[in-house]
Amino acid sequence: MKELTIQFNDANQRIDKFLMKYMDQAPKSFIYKMLRKKRIKYNNKKATGNELLRVGDQIQLYLSNDTIAQFQKSLAKVVQVQRTFDIVYEDQNILICNKPAGLLTHPNKPNQKNTLLHQVLYYLYEQSEFLPEQEQGFTPGLCNRLDRNTSGLIIVGKNLPTLQEINDCIQKQSIQRYYLTIVKGNLKKEGRLVDYYSKDHKENKGQIDTVPTKNSKIIETYYWPIQSNGESTLVEVQLATGRTHQIRLHLSSIQHPIAGDPKYGEPTWNQILFQKYKLSSQLLHGYKIRFSNIKNHLEYLNEQEFTSPPPNIFTKIIPK
Repeated sequence: MKELTIQFNDANQRIDKFLMKYMDQAPKSFIYKMLRKKRIKYNNKKATGNELLRVGDQIQLYLSNDTIAQFQKSLAKVVQVQRTFDIVYEDQNILICNKPAGLLTHPNKPNQKNTLLHQVLYYLYEQSEFLPEQEQGFTPGLCNRLDRNTSGLIIVGKNLPTLQEINDCIQKQSIQRYYLTIVKGNLKKEGRLVDYYSKDHKENKGQIDTVPTKNSKIIETYYWPIQSNGESTLVEVQLATGRTHQIRLHLSSIQHPIAGDPKYGEPTWNQILFQKYKLSSQLLHGYKIRFSNIKNHLEYLNEQEFTSPPPNIFTKIIPK
């Protein structure tokens, strides 16, 4: 029998959710079967799985060590990698980093070892803020994500309460995210775009419709032109929702595609940009994050704003 004592980063989640992290290779059916058969108990009593954990609670696992180890194959392992992100802000709860273009946010293949997540975990490990051997399934996490070739700000939650609070705030739009991009043409007026989004998973491309379709989800984007040279325009964009490729797709839908965008861009213009600036991917940068109406232990972040300047290529295309 193995007994687990619930720590700070384990509390305020259901038992079944905790167990699925602790034995992250175990099928859900196995977890619930062990609960039904009383092979997993909560404070020495039968558990259903929906009990909310508190610091100091105990979970008894009447499972062999080999069985537990078998289901823990991919618990977080820190990989030594070189840090390529910049730190914009850091405190005991969050880290705001500036991801460079070209770096994956999360691994998309089992053996990928150099992503922003890997770099963040190794950085926190070096600072003794994340020690996997002392955790029971918890791993610091990224609260928002950016495409590989999009640069910009990403929030990292260092502990479970922060991850839960930040993710909730993003859903409620208490955290506003702003981007800078350069689009084709002379965009003269600000605007708001509301459409229905669906994704072609095979092609990894989004598509939008003006009316709801099966499995579609509403998307909303705001944009403000800042400066134009007649051929292209520097634009500020705010996401109200956050679907894959949303900004790229929405701006393309109004005939102002993003510079260098290989999926939704204008091929002839992209070729010109490549020849002049060696630009081979979308020119999109998450440059500002604003906190508002934040509650609980992160209330101190209220009305704070964090920014990151865009890459130099922005001013090469549209000089200030």
